[in-house]
Amino acid sequence: MNTNSNSYTIIYASVMVVIVAFVLAFTSYSLKDIQNKNVELDKMKQILSSLNVDTKGQDAEALYKQYIKKDMIINFKGEVIAEEGGFSVVEKVELSKEPEDRKLAVYLCEVEGSTKYIIPLYGQGLWGPIWGYVALDGDKNTVYGTYFSHAGETPGLGAEIATEGFQAPFIGKHIMKDNNLVSIAVVKPGKTAAGQDYVNGISGGTITSVAVEDMLKKCLAQYNQFLTNK
Repeated sequence: MNTNSNSYTIIYASVMVVIVAFVLAFTSYSLKDIQNKNVELDKMKQILSSLNVDTKGQDAEALYKQYIKKDMIINFKGEVIAEEGGFSVVEKVELSKEPEDRKLAVYLCEVEGSTKYIIPLYGQGLWGPIWGYVALDGDKNTVYGTYFSHAGETPGLGAEIATEGFQAPFIGKHIMKDNNLVSIAVVKPGKTAAGQDYVNGISGGTITSVAVEDMLKKCLAQYNQFLTNK
């Protein structure tokens, strides 16, 4: 075959494309289990962070088993429909369903002998998804800790929701007043919120701050029956 011909070039290029595609597909398949495990470990770390547990240099899986006693699934009535399986619930998918059809994850935890509940959160920021977890004391009202993250908020502005400086002020705040769910407001520095506990938003990151407030309100509302049933 004439190696200088167009036919040779086309055949050679086609064969190389097929070979490279096969190698990439095989590599991706071979690493799939490792990738999935890394995703699970990262989620465990996020959940533990809402409990103020430092996972740096630690065995996240062992810590998760130590603190998380159950990953329950409940319905919109606050009824437990499964004692385990909540870890596999995808909040984005459930939020797209009608309220009565949603499966809601609740993590039952124990920290130094005290019961905690963790509720997952999911919302939309300025440039993409935002998500997180809020840990509540046994009264299902007082915030014990939070974790927030994002897919693409602006560094130094909206991305600050992932920092301790933004998350720590939520600790000790209450999501209910007179046994009614009111969530927590995120306000401009110097402002207040009538009838709600509140934290300061991010200077220059107003849209993302409001998005966190909306996420909390929307996601916690799904758990209204669970939270108000003591």
